[in-house]
Formats: sequence, C-alpha cells, structure tokens
Amino acid sequence: MQEEHLISDSELVEMAMQAAENAYAPYSDFKVGAAVLVEDGGIYVGCNIENASFGATVCAERTAIFNAVSDGYKRIVKLAVASPLSRNYTMPCGICRQVALEFGGKDLPVLCADMSGLYKEYTLEQLLPEAFMKF
Repeated sequence: MQEEHLISDSELVEMAMQAAENAYAPYSDFKVGAAVLVEDGGIYVGCNIENASFGATVCAERTAIFNAVSDGYKRIVKLAVASPLSRNYTMPCGICRQVALEFGGKDLPVLCADMSGLYKEYTLEQLLPEAFMKF
C-alpha cells in the first residue's frame, strides 16, 4: 500500500529550490537545495555548505537528511534535489546516494529537478545499483 502525503511532488521540488537560496557556495557558485519528506508528512530542507577545505563541504541532500535525523526521524520517504542554476536534472552525488540509502532504502523516490522546476523521478536503486547495504 502506497503512503499518502499532503504535499505534492512539485511542492517538494519547490521547497528544495527555495532551500538552495540559503546555500553557501563561494567556491563552485553552484547552489543546491534538497527537501526530504518523513513518515508523518513533515518536511526537512537543506542546502549545500562549502568550505575552503573542500572535504569539509556538505551537500544539500545530506544537510536535509541530517536535519530530519537530528529531529528524531530515522526514515525518509521521499527526497527532492534542485538547483536554480542547473539546466540538467540535479543529481545527488555518490556519498549522498549512500546516505539516502541508509535512511530511505533502495525504493526511496528521488526527484531530480532542473532550473525550471521540471523533474524526473528515480528510485534510489536506479541511482545506486549494487549498493553497499548493512541489511
């Protein structure tokens, strides 16, 4: 049985796009936002936060997921990723795909949007085949 939520996919994408406005990206100038939907219908957003020590940079998807986890949620049910600067669909990096797997599972819907808000839906399994899983 599919879970029903009060927010549409396009609204979740729009929240991700709005989150990108808060990004701190002075090195790449590539601002990204993400929004995750949790089981009870709550939404958590995040943006990318760069650092002069590039390894310390945190992507928008992980920021959003970690915000949800910090608030007590251990399962996300949908992830949206967007950038107002991308003509192509904004795709999560490999590390973010692995983190999303931990909290969303292989069937997690991932909405990847372009700068106009058009998006394509993938499952995490499509984005991270043959993933490393603890379970």
